[in-house]
Amino acid sequence: MSPAGLHLVTDGRLRLDRLLIVVDAAVRAGAAVVQVRGKEASARELTETVVAVSQVVDDRAAVLVNDRLDVALAARHGGARVDGVHLGQDDLDPVVARHLLGRDALIGWTAHRDAHLRALASLPEGTVDYLGVGLVRPTTSKADGPPVLGVGGFGSFALSTELPCIAIGGVRVTDVPDLAAVGAAGVAVVTAVADAPDPGAAAGGFVDALGALR
Repeated sequence: MSPAGLHLVTDGRLRLDRLLIVVDAAVRAGAAVVQVRGKEASARELTETVVAVSQVVDDRAAVLVNDRLDVALAARHGGARVDGVHLGQDDLDPVVARHLLGRDALIGWTAHRDAHLRALASLPEGTVDYLGVGLVRPTTSKADGPPVLGVGGFGSFALSTELPCIAIGGVRVTDVPDLAAVGAAGVAVVTAVADAPDPGAAAGGFVDALGALR
């Protein structure tokens, strides 16, 4: 299972019915991964959202749970197809996630500092499948996020690892060529799709831009 392509990260501000419309439109347009994120949601609420998203996505894209390994496991227990997790530096150890989710799961890890690369090097081979690297630009969806790297900083980080790197943080469709040129395997977006008047067209713009560079 490849992490390359467009990652849609769901916006926890959206009502579930609207969120599912956005997810369906993005997947129809060719999004490769849907990361379900709900920073303010309870475990029960987020599990219900993951189950609903999994049903909408079906087998058209990978479904990951952002941050919450417990929710990924609960949704799987409830019959949802959950392909893996994307974990932050303060979340549960990716080694634990690999053990509990299995070798075929897709596991991403947020990384943006040299210390994160050193931590990555200490993990057993095959623990993490890809890195989420940013911020590329300031973004309101991660107000407490890491420092802004810019395209150049992203590229320097991507050159330091053999793992695929997904660019995140205020990414615009016009950034895709420059990000791909410095090593991005894909991009992750939230508001660029969720807030667009036509989410499908917005997602399709990213998918087309990434496809044109392959």
